Amino acid sequence: MSGMLSSLGVYGFDAIEPLILSALVTEDPLLLIGESGTGKTYLLNSLSEALGLEHRHYNASLVSFDDLVGFPYPDEDKATVRFLETPATVWGAESVLVDEISRCKPEHQNRLFSLIHERRVQGVALPKLRYRWAAMNPCSPDQGGDYAGSEPLDRALADRFGLIVDVVDWKDLSDEDRLRVADPAGEGQISEDDGFLAGRLFGWRQRFESLLKTPPENIVQYASTLVTALNDGGTRVSPRRARMIARTLLAWSVVEGRTASEEAFRDIAECSMPHRAYGATVTRETIAAAHRAAWDASMCSGTQRWVNEFHLARNLARKVEKLLDHCPSPDAGTMALCQALAHEDPAMAAALAFVLYPAAALGKLPIGSEAVNDLGLVAQPILRVDAEIDWREPYKASGTQHPAFDTIGPVLDRLRGARLKRARQFFYWTIAEGLALRDPESLERDIERAVSLVSRRLG
Repeated sequence: MSGMLSSLGVYGFDAIEPLILSALVTEDPLLLIGESGTGKTYLLNSLSEALGLEHRHYNASLVSFDDLVGFPYPDEDKATVRFLETPATVWGAESVLVDEISRCKPEHQNRLFSLIHERRVQGVALPKLRYRWAAMNPCSPDQGGDYAGSEPLDRALADRFGLIVDVVDWKDLSDEDRLRVADPAGEGQISEDDGFLAGRLFGWRQRFESLLKTPPENIVQYASTLVTALNDGGTRVSPRRARMIARTLLAWSVVEGRTASEEAFRDIAECSMPHRAYGATVTRETIAAAHRAAWDASMCSGTQRWVNEFHLARNLARKVEKLLDHCPSPDAGTMALCQALAHEDPAMAAALAFVLYPAAALGKLPIGSEAVNDLGLVAQPILRVDAEIDWREPYKASGTQHPAFDTIGPVLDRLRGARLKRARQFFYWTIAEGLALRDPESLERDIERAVSLVSRRLG
């Protein structure tokens, strides 16, 4: 569905046009980030003109709250407060553009929060307001610009934007688009297309609302898995973001009239991350890795899908449960375990082998001989550990206690019996291997839950 924006006299946006149109369909807040003069404001104002919207354009660096709501005055009986409206007040608006939002004073950002998030001002609903748009320059030099006064947004405010889209600069334009942008003919004219965009948007919106009632399972799975993978990898993404991503994917499929390609899924994932709006960095490699995990989990089928789900189970006990209760075949189990032992975090791989090898050696797991051998290679050195460590003996020449005491010592001190023996075997082995454990107590509990699952299988 490319070319709709250029028909409005807005050039150079072909690459992101499906995203812009998807934001029109979802009616979720949209934030454009780009260098000065790249057409962010022009694009959004042109959309309002083409759609025939009652539009408000505010410069956030200059606007006061009275500009938004008007001047308050008591009604005749002095029981309530009314607002003296002007052509610039937000009451009755169908679309709002908050320009230069990164130059807005913190107190105004707080006041704009409910406008962008809830379509409310001063607690009063704005029933006609459909679109909430904003534009800003990059807020830090490493994000593509160095603009004095362009400050990161509040994180909560940034997270309310469904899409955060980077706008292309001159170097990214085609020769044809450069000539179109440079041509002064038509400057100042109203953007209109005889209602074509409005008509298409009406149909898209109806289809979108129908899909919302029963969204495709793979789209919901993708959004959920993507957010899970990012959070598990240390990139905090809000639960709200999963729903926004799913909405955008649905809207994209409606606009384009087909299921989104893998490239489109990845683009939507990148443009759904609010971090650069509040000055944080999420690398493209991080997003690509999470996207790959989510794509494989939601779009693959059969054995490969189960293997992907096994790898996405970050918790040891969940991996064991998935292997014991849901493994479709020995081939799938072998593939999953061999890949996990080769690519998982070393402590996780070791814990997996430590828990599973006794049952594997007895032939009680749905895996082949290759996986049994791989488990044994990792598990046997751990199972042979029989040592004692004097935690308080001066460590080497430093005269201090053992460096692992503060994390591992207190965990072992609370354990007894077979549980203590297992923990000693595993943790003493990690010490010998020089593995740093972030949370030994949680790992020990996870090992015990996994051991319990295996024990029930063995009867």
